[in-house]
Amino acid sequence: MSFGRLLNRLLSLLDLKLTRLPAGPRRAYDQDGLTSFHNHDFIGESDFSRAYARGVEAAGSDYRWHWRVHVALWVAHRALDLAGDFVECGVNRGFLSSAIMQYLDWNRQERDYYLLDTFSGLDERYVSRAELDSGILRRNQEKLRSGFYVDGVDAVRENFSEWPRARLVVGSIPESLPQVVLERVAFLHLDLNCSPPEIAALDHFWPSLSPGAFVLLDDYGYAGFETQRAPMDDWARDHRLSVLSLPTGQGLIQKPHRQS
Repeated sequence: MSFGRLLNRLLSLLDLKLTRLPAGPRRAYDQDGLTSFHNHDFIGESDFSRAYARGVEAAGSDYRWHWRVHVALWVAHRALDLAGDFVECGVNRGFLSSAIMQYLDWNRQERDYYLLDTFSGLDERYVSRAELDSGILRRNQEKLRSGFYVDGVDAVRENFSEWPRARLVVGSIPESLPQVVLERVAFLHLDLNCSPPEIAALDHFWPSLSPGAFVLLDDYGYAGFETQRAPMDDWARDHRLSVLSLPTGQGLIQKPHRQS
């Protein structure tokens, strides 16, 4: 048996295979749990670079979220064609929302951007049993201690001060939701890291979402966040919808133009 056939048989037993890399100078994208040899020239585009840099400035760190941010910028830009304000539930230091506001030149937009968060990590009162069993509160404390989660809103307010129509809403969802009653919502981003507040926020804002509007789910398909995905799938089925799972770990729901 030739060495090549022997190697292929061994790889097959390990459920692996050899892949020929594309010729030429293109480098692989390998960040944030996503490896791809496909085109990712968007990283070098000037508008994207400025937006991403503004997100890094807000967070004080580069999380290497380029493709995740690329998706969010595309969805947010499409939302400009729709009536309504923008809403983000789960802001932390403001990486993604800052990138979006930079990208869309927010001070030229005649709409508000509502930013809802505790700004102090998860509220253990609104965590599901499955999430408790998965150790979510321990991870929450670790992220607070490490500084990944912000602990206080002052620095976040300062970050968003250049955009007068950024509306910070401090508090736990669902308790804070009655403070944000909107006629129309063009874009909704959910990144709350636990399912009960995300479902509550989706229920609250869904009636106000403009037809055709997208809901961007930050953690829907992300490894280790299965306890968030299952309740979101249940919600989608109850509304005769489905969630588009993206290789970035995000998910997308679109409000139908005509609700059946």
